[in-house]
Amino acid sequence: MINYRSNQPLVPLDRRSMLSRCGMGMASLTLPALLGGELESIASENQVGINPLLAKPAPHFPAKAKRVIHIFANGGPSHVDTFDPKPSLAKYAGQPMPGETPRTERKTGALYPSTFRFGRYGNSGTEVSELFSHTARHSDDICVIRSMHADVPNHEPSLLLMNTGEARLVRPSMGSWLTYGLGTDNLNLPAFIAMCPGGYPIQESQNWQAGFLPGIFQGTYLDTKYEDVDRLIENISNQRLSTSQQREWLNFVQQFNRSHQANRDTDPQLEARIQSFELAYRMQSEAAEVFDVSHEPQYILDSYGPGVQARQLLIARRLIEHGVRFVQVWHGQGQPWDNHDDIAERHRDLAGQCDRAIGALLNDLKERGLLEETLVIWGGEFGRTPTVELPKEGSNQGKINGRDHNHWGFTMWLAGGGVKGGYVHGATDEFGFKAVENRVHVHDLHATILKLLGFDHERFTYRWAGRDFRLTDVHGRVVPELIA
Repeated sequence: MINYRSNQPLVPLDRRSMLSRCGMGMASLTLPALLGGELESIASENQVGINPLLAKPAPHFPAKAKRVIHIFANGGPSHVDTFDPKPSLAKYAGQPMPGETPRTERKTGALYPSTFRFGRYGNSGTEVSELFSHTARHSDDICVIRSMHADVPNHEPSLLLMNTGEARLVRPSMGSWLTYGLGTDNLNLPAFIAMCPGGYPIQESQNWQAGFLPGIFQGTYLDTKYEDVDRLIENISNQRLSTSQQREWLNFVQQFNRSHQANRDTDPQLEARIQSFELAYRMQSEAAEVFDVSHEPQYILDSYGPGVQARQLLIARRLIEHGVRFVQVWHGQGQPWDNHDDIAERHRDLAGQCDRAIGALLNDLKERGLLEETLVIWGGEFGRTPTVELPKEGSNQGKINGRDHNHWGFTMWLAGGGVKGGYVHGATDEFGFKAVENRVHVHDLHATILKLLGFDHERFTYRWAGRDFRLTDVHGRVVPELIA
């Protein structure tokens, strides 16, 4: 018998292939498409051998931003100690918060003032804590959102909500959506890179997963505690074969892969594996140079400062400069900003590790003409309470000098990429517990980010399991005040 689509002999299906085509497996055969756009489906591209990561134009609007650096302060930084000053906390320190205290994960007590001074910066006069004095020097380029809110006060669902738009179920990450829609400007490097020194954050690789999108759009994880490129990217160099010999061997292997694929229609997982082999080969020619920050002038290295945070933020700039679409920079393994006790000491240490480098990154991007088309995002999965966390055995060591999780109101900021610099949007209440003015949900943030990158969040969809899915699910609204 002949498969008339490929003009190749039909081959018997193994059990795995048969099961994948039956029942719920039929969902894997649906053709993805962008509603309203002009992008060809990934399935069609695979059939003609086109790399799905090839750069594509923004389909719905002229894009203000072309790439993203997401600086993730995982664990939940305290907004009332960083970018949302609350004088009433000092005025009523030690007193119960008036009215009903919103429910949080753990019990909290009296109002707890910040120990950090706030100052006004730039022509805009944006108030920022001393913790981020270097970042604050760029206040006129930064749009501060003081009215963010999420759904629950727990790390795992809040991390998934911030990264994938869904707190419970497996969904593609924001970086995967963007690389699916836009491709990349450099096929010699991964389109989406997630850097986290020391190991994974909470929820691990689910934070940069491709979900039901083809696997080629999943983020590539790098442990940036390593400086040696051979440790940073495992197996990047081959000590036994020359580049030409590797190419010959890979061509030989790929002939079998394509023959195997031809009799299985368009299997996105198989295509992702084929493309990953090709990407790994191409990375040898460029990755070593990009990740080696010693190529930078000394004054640039000095501006970022010492330490892991400085190095990975400098790498982020180099990646963006080399055409990578989405770079996510995590502070570290687990949840370093989750300070249930000793918050003053720990926040000072954490901010000290990254503030200088963030300021240098913004300056570096601006001087190179990259900030205008690069959207920089800073924030965590939620904020922290203005009330002090009460002692709990096994959690805060009996201390009364920390803050609990707070999803009711928190702060994030955006810079570059078409956002309105020198602008503060929204507000929390008098004490900083709940967003009360011009509230911005995580879905609204995602819708606005997509708009800056040229997408209508309601039309940017992927059909899977009989439904058109999107990053914002069935929610979200663009916040026009954030856009210049």
